[in-house]
Amino acid sequence: MPKSAKTIDLSIVILNYNSGQYLEESLKSIAQSDFKKYQTEIILTDNASTDQSYLKAAKYLKTTKLDYKLLPLKKNLGFAAGNNQGVKISNPHSRYVVFLNPDTTVEKDTFATMIKFFDENPKVDAATCYVNLVATGKLQPESHRGFPNPWNTFWHFFGAGLPKLFPKSKLLNGYFLGHLDYTKIQKIDCCVGAFFMMKRKVGESLNWWNEKYFFYGEDLDFCYKLNKKGYSLYFYPYTKINHYQGVSSGIIDKSQNISQASIETKIRSAKASTQAMRIFYQENLIHNYPKSLQWLVWQGINLLEIYRLAKIKLKK
Repeated sequence: MPKSAKTIDLSIVILNYNSGQYLEESLKSIAQSDFKKYQTEIILTDNASTDQSYLKAAKYLKTTKLDYKLLPLKKNLGFAAGNNQGVKISNPHSRYVVFLNPDTTVEKDTFATMIKFFDENPKVDAATCYVNLVATGKLQPESHRGFPNPWNTFWHFFGAGLPKLFPKSKLLNGYFLGHLDYTKIQKIDCCVGAFFMMKRKVGESLNWWNEKYFFYGEDLDFCYKLNKKGYSLYFYPYTKINHYQGVSSGIIDKSQNISQASIETKIRSAKASTQAMRIFYQENLIHNYPKSLQWLVWQGINLLEIYRLAKIKLKK
């Protein structure tokens, strides 16, 4: 395994949990990347997977010329804590860090293009690229979104189709910023953790991921704290990754046919998704709204959890 240089350009942090063959495919796409101008490393952390994905990926990495480090964890720590463990063993002198999901593949130019974008725009503190959702062939909405305040969340979940009827309305489409032009570079509120790149010093200043979140919501929390600290987050659409989404959790409708998640994992993921909403609202938003609205928020989250759990159990 090659040793990392004292100073490198990019640390690629990948956290795996039962990603099947997708993890190895992701690493193969990274191995095909154009790294001629830049020095990079891969940090592969595994959240105590029970399939063979981590072992196969570790075996594959030994056949490559990639600079990599392996960190198998003894138990599943969740997304936030697992990624934090990966960052801890990364090169402390890397200029940038990118968090990449194991169920993604990158283009040959993805990393080089994003590094160049940061280098040429010093005011960019964090960014994501175009995240192509494989199931639809379109931009994954979560990669270009607004903060889930009560107004945005209400229209997204209970808007009775009005946001789709008026796609250019900023008032109705704040949840995914759907009124904006997805083909242009622009500032956004939040992005998905599937591809989340930042200056190392920015991540360090925020102490990386909030470990109160187990799975889901941690990327929103990270982005919210970026905003509160005055850091910028950009959407850069001129390079992309492909995201299969939901391979580990098993609760994404469009990826049901590719996920091997057990019923227990799906139930845990569904509960984690709504618990993340409670944590986010409690930590970041609750003091901005009257108590009467707080009650409605809690009831809305409770109803959403009941609905998600019912969907899983009906599909048993």
